[in-house]
Amino acid sequence: MLAFEDKPVLDGISFSLAHGETKAIFGVAGSGKSTLLKLAMGLVRPDEGRIFVLGNDITRMREEELFELRRQIGMVFQESALFDSLTVRDNVAYRLMEEGDVSEQEINTRVREALSFVELEHTIDKLPSELSGGMRRRVAIARAIITHPEILLYDSPAGGLDPVTSTTIIELIVKQRDVYKTSSLLVTHRLQDAFVMASHYFDKQANRMLPLSPGAKGDVPIGFLILRDGKIIFDGDVQQLSHSRDEYIREYIS
Repeated sequence: MLAFEDKPVLDGISFSLAHGETKAIFGVAGSGKSTLLKLAMGLVRPDEGRIFVLGNDITRMREEELFELRRQIGMVFQESALFDSLTVRDNVAYRLMEEGDVSEQEINTRVREALSFVELEHTIDKLPSELSGGMRRRVAIARAIITHPEILLYDSPAGGLDPVTSTTIIELIVKQRDVYKTSSLLVTHRLQDAFVMASHYFDKQANRMLPLSPGAKGDVPIGFLILRDGKIIFDGDVQQLSHSRDEYIREYIS
């Protein structure tokens, strides 16, 4: 239970994210999608209930303990949230530099690996203002994965982008999912993005996203979570979603 000024935002929310699973969270504006990510990070504490992340009850942890836990979580924020005054290299390296116990050589190696993964190694010395919106999102993903997190949280990673650029970002998320199999929560208002994720896989040999055979499932499970008025009204896979008889859900996915 979480309320702001006595107005319930989330009520009776209960779900789990399995190791290696990707779960897409949907709902209209104001349904509490982004708030769920803040709760998972321990940035907001619930008024009632408990939240377990990597086996830890974060509702009972001190801020110092939460800081350590957050080292195991990567976050891709809305609109990228890059530091305008820092180069791409320093944006991606920020968390490693903040930890203070990683050598400069190791930082440089890992920055190049992360940027290579998102195919932006050539931007390493550029400032965010010199990049397109899609490139900034890719840098944000590189920053999130550089620590090799146990969990990735995506807050509308393709929001506000044109369809072609949005597909590029979704392909990167599918690549991360299938190559590293990191447990992920993805907030989005674009239902088609999650359907693409559920119907495609990343082929390492071809180095691109390819469609699954009809009826086939990928190696990494993907689930769908739909919020309405602060409550979960659906928690299941794409087949269950497409066969739902709930009128609101059927209208939502049509």
